[in-house]
Amino acid sequence: MTVEKTGTPSVKRMIEDVVGCKWSLSVIDMVKRGINRPGAMVREEDGLTTKVLNQRLAKLKRYGVLEKTIFPEVPPRVEYQLTDFGRSFVAILESIEQLQRRHFGADT
Repeated sequence: MTVEKTGTPSVKRMIEDVVGCKWSLSVIDMVKRGINRPGAMVREEDGLTTKVLNQRLAKLKRYGVLEKTIFPEVPPRVEYQLTDFGRSFVAILESIEQLQRRHFGADT
């Protein structure tokens, strides 16, 4: 991962890493739809393993797209939410999707 002097990942690298990864986009979409617990995510998405999910959640958290909440319960409960940055990032992805539909039709 490329890190700028401020200690944050470079924007170019983050976009390549997130947009170029089908699982990262799937995780973002699930959290956006309110599926925010790891077990529910694995059950929702065919082919997504716990190992891959945990890697993607950690990456999205590191990039500031998601935040993790650990509830002090037995058994422990963990949930992920979009950060302010994550919500802005989702809005950009949705704008790209609208642009694609406008120029290439609804079936693409």
